[in-house]
Amino acid sequence: MEIKKGDTVVILTGKDKGKKGAVIKASPADKKVVVEGLNMVTKHVKPRGANQPGGKVDQPAAIDVSNVMLVCPVCGKATKVAHEIADGKNVRKCKKCGAVLDGKAVQKKATAKKATAKKSVKKADAELPVEEAPATEKPAPKKAVRKTAAKKSAE
Repeated sequence: MEIKKGDTVVILTGKDKGKKGAVIKASPADKKVVVEGLNMVTKHVKPRGANQPGGKVDQPAAIDVSNVMLVCPVCGKATKVAHEIADGKNVRKCKKCGAVLDGKAVQKKATAKKATAKKSVKKADAELPVEEAPATEKPAPKKAVRKTAAKKSAE
């Protein structure tokens, strides 16, 4: 199963279609995942002692893994997962951008991408030529003079 606890997924079918959420629990044996805040169901709970009152509780229900798709943390798009061996370990990779989806490598790449974007913006600003304003081509606009009724009658 390509989806693990902590991954961000998008729901493909059902009442929550198109919504994104983090995986709380992954059950590879049942091929189901529980997504935080999505696929909510109402459960009736019996009171268990004086401290725990009964009532209705909303909780997320399991979704079949075929109805969700992994969202790449680097490119932000829903993607299929490729498997590759890197440094002697089997890692998951995004098929759209090629980013590694496992462990600390994801955080490093995401921060590196942000840092390079900031550097490129600063570099682009530095490379732009500074244009000087031309020496007074146009005369300053004249101020509008408001004539009052008293002045009009005097003229």
